[in-house]
Amino acid sequence: MRGVMQEAAARSWRRGLERLRPLAKNKTLRYGVPMMLLIIGGSFSLREFTQIRYDAQKLHSKIDPALEERIKKNKISLESEYEKLKSSDFGDWKNIRGPRPWEDSKSFQEQQQQVLHSKPS
Repeated sequence: MRGVMQEAAARSWRRGLERLRPLAKNKTLRYGVPMMLLIIGGSFSLREFTQIRYDAQKLHSKIDPALEERIKKNKISLESEYEKLKSSDFGDWKNIRGPRPWEDSKSFQEQQQQVLHSKPS
């Protein structure tokens, strides 16, 4: 009895595969449907990922209300900063080289101080 049922199941399985064979050869179903699923599914997934990005930007852009009030009070304009720079004198500056990454910064600063103090101005 069991062998007869297995044979019947195998025959129905083969008949089902024979019916699907023309569909498997159809180029629209073989290439078009997966491509459309990829495009549509990709657009939905991209929407979700970009929404995560914008939500994270909203969280980072929030600032402290006290700091926001201080920023609003302290109005600094480009013209006021220009007037400050215009009134300052840059004629007496000295070009001092900073330490290189491989040099010891403390000893280099001491050496620069000695050079500056030893030269008469």
